[in-house]
Amino acid sequence: MWCTSCALAVEGVVAHRPGVESISVHYPTATLWIKGAAPAITLDILAPQIKRLGYRLTALEPSSDAHARLEQESRYLSLRLLVGSVFGMWTMLASILIYAGALPNPTVEWVVAWVSGAFAVPVITFAGWPFYRAGLRTLRAKRPGMDVLVTLGVWSAVVVSLGLLWRGSAQVYFDTAVMLIVLLLGGRLVETLCRHRGLKALDILPEPREEILAWQDKQWLATPLADVAPGARVMLGAGELIALDGVLESAAWVDTASLTGESVPRHFPKGEPVYAGCRLLGSEDAPMTVTHAMGQRRLDRLRNQMRHYQAQKGELHKLADRFAAWLSPVALLLGVAALPVGLLLGLGVEEAAVRALSVLVVACPCAVGLAVPLASLAGSGRMLSQGIALRDPAALETLAKVTSIAVDKTGTLTRGEPTLVSWECREGISESLLKARLHQVVTSSQHPLAQALKRWADGSEASVPSAQVINEVPGQGVQLELAGQGRFWLGSRRFLTSQGVALGEISPDTPHQAASEVLLADEQGWLGSFYLEDMPYADAASCIAQLRADYWVIMLSGDRPSAVDAMASQLGMANDVCFAERSPEAKARLVQGLPAPTLFVGDGVNDTLSLAAADVGVAPFNASDAAREGAAAYLLKPGLASLVEGLSSARATRRVMVQNLTLSAVYNTLALGLVIVMAIPPLVAVLAMVASSLSVTLNAARLAWRE
Repeated sequence: MWCTSCALAVEGVVAHRPGVESISVHYPTATLWIKGAAPAITLDILAPQIKRLGYRLTALEPSSDAHARLEQESRYLSLRLLVGSVFGMWTMLASILIYAGALPNPTVEWVVAWVSGAFAVPVITFAGWPFYRAGLRTLRAKRPGMDVLVTLGVWSAVVVSLGLLWRGSAQVYFDTAVMLIVLLLGGRLVETLCRHRGLKALDILPEPREEILAWQDKQWLATPLADVAPGARVMLGAGELIALDGVLESAAWVDTASLTGESVPRHFPKGEPVYAGCRLLGSEDAPMTVTHAMGQRRLDRLRNQMRHYQAQKGELHKLADRFAAWLSPVALLLGVAALPVGLLLGLGVEEAAVRALSVLVVACPCAVGLAVPLASLAGSGRMLSQGIALRDPAALETLAKVTSIAVDKTGTLTRGEPTLVSWECREGISESLLKARLHQVVTSSQHPLAQALKRWADGSEASVPSAQVINEVPGQGVQLELAGQGRFWLGSRRFLTSQGVALGEISPDTPHQAASEVLLADEQGWLGSFYLEDMPYADAASCIAQLRADYWVIMLSGDRPSAVDAMASQLGMANDVCFAERSPEAKARLVQGLPAPTLFVGDGVNDTLSLAAADVGVAPFNASDAAREGAAAYLLKPGLASLVEGLSSARATRRVMVQNLTLSAVYNTLALGLVIVMAIPPLVAVLAMVASSLSVTLNAARLAWRE
């Protein structure tokens, strides 16, 4: 599809078919959503009707095919924009020389006017071809849009210019035709690039390998995932992403962070369901019975829901569609009617044609087209300097109207890595000796908690003897033997108790309920306790306080309640607006239940569904690739300070947008009224159009000057 008019044309053709209840054609994702009786909405029934308009309807395409299609569209537009810019530059230069009276005599002006028209030919024929094709398609659907108006404006300028040249006049309007084509091509190219970027959110959801070991013919055989049916037995590889949903046949430790956001691995007993996208921990493989095949996995449902959320039309989009549905036909009617009305009023053919051209030039949406994009560009540039980058220009308007904000905890309000907050040790053990023993034990471990302890103990000068792992339980702890030092245990209280380690000198209660507790013991018993927390950013509390002054703010997390309650206390938030142990689907439902428009800030793969469900999704500084690609904006600085500043700039930008739209509306109303009741030369119409464009440009520039 070429523009939103194309989407409206397809909707218009299909909406009135018997059996169709509702239809929505979403231009940015080139997706048709339809609801109705099954026989009326099959692909075989709809495709031939839409083909008659010049469009191709297919089954929902894979992301790779969508990327290829949009890359081809980008090249298509870039080539035409290049041709339009290169040849149009000389057309504009020739016209300026004529308008400015810089040429020595009328004969030279007439020759330069012909040169102006010659340079305009590639722009009008090649660069402008997509507008003519789209205009013809929307006319077939009886839904004429801006492309029809642009086509008439371009060719009217050409016809009037040729007529004037034939009569010996040099006051031609090839520059008007060139300007319309080049400006609109540039806008369409930017729009296409934004659509291309938006698809990447679907690509980075965790995708396991394409084959799995399945039990067939009394042996384990490598089998394509597509061939594995529910009920089959498969073998999960240690340390690999789980490929299918199923039920474990033996207990195992699983990292579920990609789907739940939990900061620590979970122990899954035998018979517990696990989902594709999680990761099996430990050093041993685990058998599983498949419950959901490819296409039916929870991961597939998440991806489909993301596409559904992305393809929905917001209120601003619907309002714009309604506006375009009547604006273009009204302007088109005025432009077409100008010539016969002029002839009926007794005007000559040339004068009536010039009057009609003036109406079409005035009616062309140059000022309206510049009003919002220029303000958006200036506002987004200011927000970029404040540390918030917009990936979707349309999100700027929604940011200005946000009423509710949902914030993920881990990695958004916090730094995303554990930090030692307190420790205690056995009587008679010095801090330096404790650090030395701890450094020796954790050196070879890659567990996040072990790495945090290693950072704390790194000041120790102790040598690191060779270590032999005797027993390891993933997610719980490890028993190892250090050469010349004896045996040591490091892990949770549950792990040390199961190993028979004496914990007589340690308090039975954890002093930090929200912290992760790690115990160290040697052959004599308990040696030390360490309490680690994911600490909030220094400005988290102040930023949340500022946001709560203007918005309804809640905190969402997949983490345990104790950690969420502790974070709420540090931020000064009430417990009833902080939600713990929420799955990705539950987070998305909560976001959708907030007063709209909504904003969600999240950093993980598990947050991608909520980012898509919110009216605006924002990825923080240290966000994962999936969150960054799925968000409409992302922060360039740690913490939320840039978000607070960016929301203020978004509100100021929207005010300028409204002012610009008002200015352009006043211009169109006055100009159309004047050109209908009195003769206005096309040159004056062009100058009026330039003046209106200049007014919205200068107004938008105030955003860049704003302190």
